[in-house]
Amino acid sequence: MSNTSLTNVDFDPALIARHDRSGPRYTSYPTADRFIEGNIAPIFLEALQSRQVERPDADLSLYVHLPFCDTVCYYCACNKVATKDRSRADTYLDYLAREIWLVRKQFANTPRVSQLHLGGGTPTFLTNEQLERLMGLLKASFAFASDAECSVEIDPRRLNEGTLALLAHHGFNRMSIGVQDLDPEVQKAVNRIQPAEITEEVMAEGRKLGYRSINIDLIYGLPKQSVETMRATLGTVLTWRPDRIALYSYAHLPDRFMPQRRIESDDLPLPAQKLAMLKLAVTSLLAAGYVYIGMDHFALPEDDLAKALVDRTLQRNFQGYATQADCDLIALGVSAISRIGNVYAQNHRVLEEYYAALDRQILPLVKGLTMTMDDLIRRAAIHDLLCQSEIIVPVFESQWGVEFARYFAPELEQLESLAEDGLLEISSDRIFITPKGRFLARIVAMRFDRYLREAQTIARYSKVI
Repeated sequence: MSNTSLTNVDFDPALIARHDRSGPRYTSYPTADRFIEGNIAPIFLEALQSRQVERPDADLSLYVHLPFCDTVCYYCACNKVATKDRSRADTYLDYLAREIWLVRKQFANTPRVSQLHLGGGTPTFLTNEQLERLMGLLKASFAFASDAECSVEIDPRRLNEGTLALLAHHGFNRMSIGVQDLDPEVQKAVNRIQPAEITEEVMAEGRKLGYRSINIDLIYGLPKQSVETMRATLGTVLTWRPDRIALYSYAHLPDRFMPQRRIESDDLPLPAQKLAMLKLAVTSLLAAGYVYIGMDHFALPEDDLAKALVDRTLQRNFQGYATQADCDLIALGVSAISRIGNVYAQNHRVLEEYYAALDRQILPLVKGLTMTMDDLIRRAAIHDLLCQSEIIVPVFESQWGVEFARYFAPELEQLESLAEDGLLEISSDRIFITPKGRFLARIVAMRFDRYLREAQTIARYSKVI
């Protein structure tokens, strides 16, 4: 497949409506709902020690979860703590310091970091002094590459004067700004009042400070939304020309996420209206020159994400699509998920339990999983489909030492119906997701998920579209 064909996409509403169903987002495989509760800490520590022997000079990726928000957005499904008390972040940093020390002492030499992401919650809930302390803790234990990709999630409503400059001083060069929707009635319905002028000012400041990639998050399917409100929101956002746009589908799961119970179900758009909003958004973004990266991500052609797609170096991790080569991830903070080699390990999701573990001077890990060889093979297949829209069979067989047609015989049989519908093309040496099937890549990837095939469903997933 040519590099240019990677960016081709054909939005087919009827096909999407026919195949839309619930499924994982595959920020990991196996997905986090497959993790097993138990004593994962010894396994995780063993993986760290193996890393010391097998790849001591390999770069690390760091993720820090900062859970605090001073207001609750009703649509949100993140692990967060609602409070207006900034001193709670001081306590949290005390415990982060303990966790960082417990991790750092596993390394003989200072590990080098090529990626850092601050997520939440609302990272900018922290005061400038607290952010300065956090960066001091990280830089005392890790060596950051001069070209490290450092990104932060920004809430323009909760941004202290000088915060962006402080972060830029510490090497931050990417930001993601939550917008969701600009219509006042929609904002009121989801409890996120955010005038467009505030977002525009933050973007302008970020560009002036040298942030080289600015992402805007949008959501379709929110209460009070319509094609008309979506058109108005897109019209404004496109004048800002963000480097990236993440266009998420709202998943209404009030039995799982308590804040969503404040959303009136009658205010939600019907499925046909939601699909029409998606069609409008996709058409508008493509017409404005954005490249469809995959799933819910768009980027300008000159952005690193679009370049990674064309260069076939695109990756996928817990933050979504990424540009750098796959590397081990150390994740810090409540609910954060690390991956070292073939081991996933997740921290306690409840703040008090996270603190209690660190009071005992042990890593605050509660569950995880050691990937089997089958998991690794399927993870690679899913990655290729979601990042490159194809599996090149001879290359895959050479990398993994399997006979593809025999190993994936049940999957290939299940793929036939998708091929008949035009989502993909199958030959002896390639599985290729067509431009018409790219918006349904998760549906194709799900065929390679052994846990789903064997009906080992644990979680309730969101709809693909």
